[in-house]
Amino acid sequence: MSARAVKCLAVRTAARNMLFILVFVLAGLLSANAAQTQQAMAASPETSLSSALSAACRQDHEVFGNFLTSDNTAAYRKLSVPQRTALMKRFVLLEDPGRTLLSTSATGHPVVRCEAPGISTEMRFGETRLRENLAFIPMEIPLPGEPSRSITFGLVREGGNWKLLSVGLILLDISSMEKQWEQADLESREDDAIAALRKLATALDTYRRTYGKLPDTLDPLGPAPKGEISPEAADLVDAELSTGKKNGYTIRYTIVPAGGNLPDEEANQTAKFELAATPVAYGKDGRRSFYLDSAGVLRGADKQGAVATSTDPRIGSS
Repeated sequence: MSARAVKCLAVRTAARNMLFILVFVLAGLLSANAAQTQQAMAASPETSLSSALSAACRQDHEVFGNFLTSDNTAAYRKLSVPQRTALMKRFVLLEDPGRTLLSTSATGHPVVRCEAPGISTEMRFGETRLRENLAFIPMEIPLPGEPSRSITFGLVREGGNWKLLSVGLILLDISSMEKQWEQADLESREDDAIAALRKLATALDTYRRTYGKLPDTLDPLGPAPKGEISPEAADLVDAELSTGKKNGYTIRYTIVPAGGNLPDEEANQTAKFELAATPVAYGKDGRRSFYLDSAGVLRGADKQGAVATSTDPRIGSS
């Protein structure tokens, strides 16, 4: 074997050995990370709760899930990322992810401080009460300009590890919480649809006063180039709404012509309009369909995805 071949073989061997070393180092780091999480859960209920709150502060989805009971972990993994984030925000009372500072109070109990940009929360542990496989940890959370909040976290020993069980007197039931969130999302979308109908009605009235008639479609209500407002681009609603769409709802616009043989100008001024909002995916984007006429009367009902009409029940007093 030539000297050049021997040299190449040595280089390849060294590279392979270096690769093996990197693999072992990475595996060791991952193992150490997992071991630290496992140690935090098994060490004590205070350590587990501190670690869970720290993960919530950082909005670390994966680590936070390790501190939930097996039933809740399964439900938690099915949540969307925004829903997981919403859950963690409730634990530390902060909107943005932050960094955690751990300390000990004068009474010897843990203090978890979560510092986010411009704001922070501090969670001061009290004396832990142990009852067989259950642990209850009282906590005080000082709030600027408000009375301190007091709450007790419940933990349960599961498989040798301490897992979150309750917040206050309420069991942490993520499956039920998911259903509540879904219902809240539906109601929020329905509220947005109603607001969109009212905004369009106002825009249509404004358009008619400005240009003497109703637009043939919703499109002319949309944005206009700077300084170029016109009947084709009146700049009265945003681009999405001018296409007849809003947060999971489709909006239909109909002109109801004035009756009789009226002059064009008078016919244009007395013509009416109807707006109807329908969920794109019934049950997912919303359940109720809505109808609003030019007199401002709002109607709606659960139409199983069908379009609402003037015969549907009235909503509210206007």
